[in-house]
Amino acid sequence: MKNTLTDLNNYLFESLERLLDEDMSEEQMQKEITRSQAVTAVAETIIQNGELALKTMKHLNEYGIETPKGSIPPMLEAK
Repeated sequence: MKNTLTDLNNYLFESLERLLDEDMSEEQMQKEITRSQAVTAVAETIIQNGELALKTMKHLNEYGIETPKGSIPPMLEAK
């Protein structure tokens, strides 16, 4: 398992595809719904964490506070 925002996006789309599978039984669908709700809750927290990191970088830049070169949080995937 990788841990980037791109990977998260891929996992969310995979979850959506499973939810749209018309061949699933009612029991399988219920399990998928439960799993999707859990994944969504974790994804929201990860996204909020990324937003906070981005806001922090913007404020540091806005106030002219220099950060060490290469100190952009890895979660922002800046290369």
